[in-house]
Amino acid sequence: MRGRLPPTIRQLLSPQYPTANLKIEVNGWVKSVRRQKNVAFAVISDGSSREGLQAVLTDRTMASKLVNGASVRLLGQLSRSPGPAQEKELQVTEVEVLGECDPDLYPIQKQNLTPDYLREHCELRARVNDMGAMLRVRDILTKAIHSYFEGQSFHCVHTPIITSNDCEGAGEAFALTPIPSSSPPVDAEPATRHFFSVPAYLTVSSQLHLEAVATSLSRVYTLSPAFRAERSQTNRHLAEFWMLEAEWQFTRSLDDICGLVEDMTKTILGAAKDDNDVHDFMGKTEGRQFIDAIDRSWSKVTYTEAVRELEKHHTSTTGSKFTFQPAWGRPLQSEHERWLADHAFRGPVFVTDYPAILKPFYMRSNEDSSNPNLCTVACFDLLIPGRGELAGGSLREERLPVLDRALEKNGLSGENYGWYRNIRKFGGAPHGGFGMGFERLLSYVTGIENVRECIAAPRWAGRILL
Repeated sequence: MRGRLPPTIRQLLSPQYPTANLKIEVNGWVKSVRRQKNVAFAVISDGSSREGLQAVLTDRTMASKLVNGASVRLLGQLSRSPGPAQEKELQVTEVEVLGECDPDLYPIQKQNLTPDYLREHCELRARVNDMGAMLRVRDILTKAIHSYFEGQSFHCVHTPIITSNDCEGAGEAFALTPIPSSSPPVDAEPATRHFFSVPAYLTVSSQLHLEAVATSLSRVYTLSPAFRAERSQTNRHLAEFWMLEAEWQFTRSLDDICGLVEDMTKTILGAAKDDNDVHDFMGKTEGRQFIDAIDRSWSKVTYTEAVRELEKHHTSTTGSKFTFQPAWGRPLQSEHERWLADHAFRGPVFVTDYPAILKPFYMRSNEDSSNPNLCTVACFDLLIPGRGELAGGSLREERLPVLDRALEKNGLSGENYGWYRNIRKFGGAPHGGFGMGFERLLSYVTGIENVRECIAAPRWAGRILL
């Protein structure tokens, strides 16, 4: 059939794929070669599965050019393997080396390679089993996300990467400056300070744009890149990362938002738990902990209650006090978040109703105090064991006068956010949403400690790979 690609190794190894007298073509890279007196064996991988396909070459001359890393095209017959290590093997009749590989220079050898070493060879590190498996698990989680939101009648929206505002108001955005052209078009506009006539940035979040689209489509989400100019060197931060963000109209309850986030996350985890790559990670890491989270109800506690528990632990403990003393009105540090999830609640926990002074301007005020410094907002952070914060969300402030006061308090120009005010001014409705770090989700599922190993080409302060 036209348009049909040849089967991948994953398809060939599946129980459903026939083996009787089936002549096939296999393309991939040589993972290993073992030569004996009358026969040679090669393991071929095309990245579609952790397991490679064993190729049996009874004519040893055909194996003379097979070396680790070379790309090859093999023709032969797929058959049942007599050996216990694999169910199927390829009896090779023809070999074509498509791309040679010098074994003395090839940086991806069979021995264990450190993360730092593999980052230096980022263009090839996906050929290592764990990195290839990580990318396949990313694919599984991505498909599960789209499936979940389709089932909830959300629309997938492609939001802008270039923006004129800093959604979080934290001043951690990358500013855009065009490279001057050496030969500008004849009809080009005179050069100005700003390409777009106003300052432009790489987006730190798609939330505000999703809110605008949600005023017509009701339920929207995106899985897209985000950028933050953080100098942090922790294992939880990247300068370029992927964010799952969703916004929907006509919700008045923070419980509804937390409920959807819990249901969505459990559904995604459930889609991953039976995957072979995920099982392999479980055998080597703490990835098993996410399985336990699927069948239990997740805890919920207010920020005030959480701080009370943190203070109690801090004052009653002699040997393991927190580095940062917890107190109401202070941000929860990573050590606080992990203690709450790992020890206090021993599982995922929603921390809700943070002080307004700690959160961005767009979160809906609870108006629970006449003192602005004591007022809280209808928001949550989802904390998970071993990782800390996974997601955050809130009801959005739909009341225009209250939003205006928040903009003014945060020193933000009502003129710059005129379009954002308009979606309240013209038919605005109660609404809410959340954002979830995709690499952090992947870290939770696989047990990979550092998010730099949860993305194909990581970027962080001081380094840009590829």
